[in-house]
Amino acid sequence: MTKAMASGGVRVRLTGIRRVFPVLDDAGRARGGSASGLVVLDGLDLDVAPGAFVALLGPSGCGKSTLLRLVAGLDRADAGAAVVEAEGGASGGGGARAPIAYVFQDAHLLPWRSVLENTALPLELAGAPVEERRAAARAALLQVGLADAGARYPAELSGGMRMRVSLARAMVTRPRLLLLDEPFAALDELTRSRLDDQLRALWAELGMTVLFVTHSIIEAAYLAERAVVLSPRPARIVADRTLSLPAERTAALRTEPAFAREVRALQEALERGGA
Repeated sequence: MTKAMASGGVRVRLTGIRRVFPVLDDAGRARGGSASGLVVLDGLDLDVAPGAFVALLGPSGCGKSTLLRLVAGLDRADAGAAVVEAEGGASGGGGARAPIAYVFQDAHLLPWRSVLENTALPLELAGAPVEERRAAARAALLQVGLADAGARYPAELSGGMRMRVSLARAMVTRPRLLLLDEPFAALDELTRSRLDDQLRALWAELGMTVLFVTHSIIEAAYLAERAVVLSPRPARIVADRTLSLPAERTAALRTEPAFAREVRALQEALERGGA
């Protein structure tokens, strides 16, 4: 990774993270009181460098999405600390948060708003002037290949186009940390591959730190510079692998022996972890 690519990202540090979800009875009360529950994360440590692209792999229910929510500040750990470090201070302990964007598996577009209006929504909520947020939204749509779709509505878009709008909406604030929770899982392989390429291109251009949750070993190997493999819950890290692949990724890479070796290594790590 070049210095220019890394300049826009932030460091993410997870230290001793524990997260327990209560098991509720039929009346909605926690069974066994507050001391018991479903342990999803327990003593997890992870350090992500500024500008890194890290894929998180693991079986369903192991805590990958919970981990992202903790990093985003949408949930709180029962023990440990999740800290996002930017120049001039860190968030997670009362400081100002670095710009963070979150992309979910569902695009979550507002059906009554145009593509341009959906993309501009984060800036609208932040109080940006109308022309400023529209200009930023047009630029973000251009980045994902939807410059001509601003006046259309979500119902007029394919699944792949809706996800591109969701990605543009995430990028419109030029985040320093991008969190993605299986955003392309429901798409066909061809569309998914194209979006993988667009995501890599955006990362290379803007240099934000990326945490990408996926169940696809092939997608993880293709997109990321580093792959972290988690065990079934309570999640522990069973492999933390820097991928020996070129910085420039093209479709042809998927047919090369080096790529096959990385995919095999990640598969073996999942199997060792009990996935």
